[in-house]
Formats: sequence, C-alpha cells, structure tokens
Amino acid sequence: MRMTTAMTGLLLMAAASSAHADGSWTAGERHGTTTVASAAVRDAAQRDALRYTVWYPAPASSRETALTIGPPDAPLFDVGRSAKDAPVAGDRLPTLLLSHGNGGSARMMGWLGTALAREGYLVIAVDHPGNNGADEMTLTGSMLSWLRADDLRTALAAVKADPNLGPHVDAGRLGVVGFSAGGYTALLAAGARPDLQRLLAFCRAHPDDGVCQPQQEAATHTMEARLAAASSPALAPWIAEADRSRAIPGVRAVFLLAPAIVQAFAPEQLSSLQQPVSILLGDADKVAPPASNGDAAQAVIPGATLTRLPDVGHYDFLSECTAPGRQRLAALCSTAVPKAQTHAQAIDATERFFGDALR
Repeated sequence: MRMTTAMTGLLLMAAASSAHADGSWTAGERHGTTTVASAAVRDAAQRDALRYTVWYPAPASSRETALTIGPPDAPLFDVGRSAKDAPVAGDRLPTLLLSHGNGGSARMMGWLGTALAREGYLVIAVDHPGNNGADEMTLTGSMLSWLRADDLRTALAAVKADPNLGPHVDAGRLGVVGFSAGGYTALLAAGARPDLQRLLAFCRAHPDDGVCQPQQEAATHTMEARLAAASSPALAPWIAEADRSRAIPGVRAVFLLAPAIVQAFAPEQLSSLQQPVSILLGDADKVAPPASNGDAAQAVIPGATLTRLPDVGHYDFLSECTAPGRQRLAALCSTAVPKAQTHAQAIDATERFFGDALR
C-alpha cells in the first residue's frame, strides 16, 4: 500500500505519543535570528539582530549532544543535552516564552528549556540585546529593561513564521517563564506596566537592596550611571515610552523564577493581572531578596502561589558548573544545596504549573 503524506504524519505523531508515554522524547534544538529595532540602541555594536533558541520535543531516535558554555576544551557550565535541528515530534504544542536574567543567555537557561521540551513544550528563549553573557554588556541594555518584553514578542512572531517550527506553535496555549530580570520581563509580558519613578524611589530609600546594587555581571552599571544615561537626549524617545504596556497577546500563565525588579510595579498593576501566576525562589537569595520581590509579588497578585526553597541562593538557578567553572566563578558556582536538586525541584514545579494552566 502506498503511504500518503497525511498517513506518514499520523504515524509520526503516534510514535511521538508512544515515546512520550515511555518518557523517552528527546529535546530538539533550533536557532534563529530576527530583527528588532530597539536592539540597535542596546547592542554594543549597534546591531538590530535578536538571537533566539527554540527547544521542542523530538523523536526518541534523535541524537542528543552536550550543551556547554565556555571554551570547548574547558567549558564553565554544563547545560545539558539536546538534538540540534532534529524533527519536531507532535502537532500543535503548548508554547512557552523564556527570559534569562541580567547577563545571562538563552543557553544558560537550557537546563530548564530542554527539560520542558522533553515534556512536550515548545520553548522560545532569547538573548536579550546588550544584556546577555554572549555579547558585551551595555549600560543601555541594563537600563532599557522594559524592551525585553518586545524581544519575546518579536521572537514569537519569528518562530510562528518559521516553516519548520511555526506549524507547531499553539498560540492558544501560551505561557511565559522568567528568571531574575526575566521574571520582571514575564510580568511585563503578562500586562503589568512598570513605573521607573517608583523603582527609583524604592532604591533611594533602600540603597542596599540587592536589586538596587550593581550586579556581578556588570559592576559599573550603578544606579547613578543609569540615571545619567537616562538623561541623554539620544535615549529620550525610548525613555518616554518606558511606562507603556508591553503585554504580549495570548499569554495565559506566568511562572516566575527568583523574580527581580518587582518594585518597578505599583501594587495595582500586579493586582490587576488575570493570569495564574506561580513563583519559585530561594530563601537565601541576596540578589533579588524575596521580601522586596517574590514575596511582594505574591502578596498582591490574585491567587498567586509561592514556593520557597531553603538555603537556595539566586545563582543556584544558573546551569550546573563544571570543575573549571567552580574554580574560576566561585561566586556563581558555590551553593549550599546541590544545583541538581534545585533544578529538579524547579523543573517539577514548572511542569506541574503549566500542566494545569495550559493543558
């Protein structure tokens, strides 16, 4: 009997479903580049390019290879494994937008993205221009933080237009995940509007709060430096639209991982969110202190749930460090709780949340 294209597709879908029942989907990975006008003002080389990574369920037969960060002969982070350019298993897939933290990258969050892909999600992660660890960090990349939500929106549109990936995006089951500054980004994507003056007032009153201090990834990006840059005439058009809505249509659920910059939102902005929100953080977080971030968000977002992991710090949610990484990046790699344990708890919490919210 001659097999039609439709029959072949049905067989592949059946095989994928069977593989998933056995827990043996692999994580496929594809990369793309699109353009977003605001990237040029944030990127050190004034490029308007936006890189994105997509993880998705791939057939069990797909060959996964190691994902690392750092020199190939001595990587600093062990991200996990994925099958580059593997075919996509399944039809329409629940879709998640993933935003990294200040100075992070899409790949740094691959430990979570690949795990979600193996559970049947299509995950779209970006490298936020001027604010990622693969490129030179810029002051404008740190300061114009509200533009991060535009990056997610642009990457989603690019993936929808991709002939290989677009047919698998389920815009009716759209969620957003954010770590640290990515948590702030996720709240923007959900519809909360920021107030820069509110954040500034908070930092003037609480200069020692972790969010108000320059981060290790960009020690020169002090609050004073950001204020000076904000007064530049060249940035005036971007500053003028800082407080407008960056909501991404269709976002149905929000997962915040050690969220930061929560004080940029007035309580009424967070209390007006309609989507289910789940927050996971470490109670030893000094970078995004729970009291002024995750706890503050949970207190005003209707129905939001919060889970605290004892003795877990902020950078515990980065990828696993290698031996060279632990030697060179002690501040990012030292943990009281094994990262593998923290990651497993985060993956489980994320899967359970979106399993209820999107399926």
